[in-house]
Amino acid sequence: MSIVVRTLSERVFEVVRERIVIGKLAGNTPIRQDALAVELGVSKIPLREALARLEQEGLIVSQANRGYFVQPMTAQQADEIYALRLLVEPRAAADAAMIANDDERAAAVEAFRTLDHAAGTDLAAVAVSNRNFHTALVRPAGKLLTTQLIERLSILAERYVVAHLKPAGRESRAHQEHQALLDAWLARDAGGFESLLTAHIQATLDDLRQQFSAAT
Repeated sequence: MSIVVRTLSERVFEVVRERIVIGKLAGNTPIRQDALAVELGVSKIPLREALARLEQEGLIVSQANRGYFVQPMTAQQADEIYALRLLVEPRAAADAAMIANDDERAAAVEAFRTLDHAAGTDLAAVAVSNRNFHTALVRPAGKLLTTQLIERLSILAERYVVAHLKPAGRESRAHQEHQALLDAWLARDAGGFESLLTAHIQATLDDLRQQFSAAT
């Protein structure tokens, strides 16, 4: 596949992905392929490739003879994503804190700064920056499969992160929790860090459960 087609495919992927993550395209919304192709000025080849990637990420689903639809957010999926994160991420990141080198520690600090800069201005950037921050705390452990799993879970969690941050005051709390996490991680306080990250993930899940409950 040519570089031009790949570039166009990436463009479509990023545009649609952002609209889904920030909630502009709600669950069960059909993806109007013809209209999208005209809007973005692309042909069917890069469009199909982008939609296939979005389906792999779990953001859209194809239905026979009906096309693609946005995968709805559900309380069940939130429970599954965050339960898996609780099982794997706190211990993995605590282990990483103990062996991270100077470059990896600097990368974690930079990931936090990028997240902090995005907060309050760009929900899509917040979602991606949040994923990058959490992954930066895990990567130094050198466990490739664990890192890939956590990054995959973080990708699936991005829409839920955005939904969680919308109520007033949530971004301020998230900033304080992320700062505390970074401080404990840099201090190589594995036990304290693991407790903080467990509480951070659990609190997000608890909030999401309340939001879903209130919406029903």
